[in-house]
Amino acid sequence: MSSAVLFDLPASIENSAAMRPAAPKNPGRRSYDDVDRVTYLGTHQPSWLARPEFGEDCVPLCVANHRLSGRKTLPRSVTPWMLDSGGFTELSKYGQWTVTPYEYAAAARRYHDEIGMMDVCAIQDWMCEDEILAKTGLTVERHQYKTVASFLNLMTLDEDLPWMPVLQGFTLDDYLRCVDLYERAGVDLTLEPVVGIGSVCRRQTTNEAVRIIETLWSMGIRLHGFGFKVTGLRETSHLLYSSDSLAWSLNATKRAPMPGCTHKHCGNCPRYALAWRNRLLNSLPDHRQLLTLTA
Repeated sequence: MSSAVLFDLPASIENSAAMRPAAPKNPGRRSYDDVDRVTYLGTHQPSWLARPEFGEDCVPLCVANHRLSGRKTLPRSVTPWMLDSGGFTELSKYGQWTVTPYEYAAAARRYHDEIGMMDVCAIQDWMCEDEILAKTGLTVERHQYKTVASFLNLMTLDEDLPWMPVLQGFTLDDYLRCVDLYERAGVDLTLEPVVGIGSVCRRQTTNEAVRIIETLWSMGIRLHGFGFKVTGLRETSHLLYSSDSLAWSLNATKRAPMPGCTHKHCGNCPRYALAWRNRLLNSLPDHRQLLTLTA
């Protein structure tokens, strides 16, 4: 692994098209009406991966890398799950990635093999919100180059893991430029199982965010929404292939614990998380009851 040549910025992306064979264009817009959508229930507790109540109902979970890294033993999962890279935490704290691609790829391989049932590994993407740009001192375009380079790097280091490429930007033109960057690197996003869309979670109900998601969906890209709450999902769930959220936990910290719970709040309570999910499913309009939602 240490001998791999990694990519970094524009010239590297320009020269990397040989990494993947050219792929045919998607002939038309893809509809998600005939597939199961998935929303991964975010959790701070890796032990939830082994809890039988999540396995019994096949509730998919999302766990961040910093919650798993450094642990001597790992749970054996009983339900599908996705690995979140923890990019927002990394960039908002340090203004850069402190976890190298080598370290992240090795950690993801360990989780895949020891935990099992891994659906997706999010790459080490670079968010484009103003506060993150101020922290890194870089432009949106540089963040996009680094995001695409991360996918290329991780595919180079371990191509058998289920890496999820991510689109980053802020305006619609930004996201379209990011699609083009992937294409120039030899990656046809319409052929990827799922593609993350970053930097929209805080504006997920705005007209601009909906237009961005609609446009990318119309191109045939199977989208994953990071950090989508129920309000955002009601606007865009028919356009998303999958999403994840930890909003239920923040909500629980602001409320009294559920009857029968002895902890101070239910921010890490599986009973609360499952009850929250059920309430959301029951609150959705009839034509969206088939969606697998949490928030």
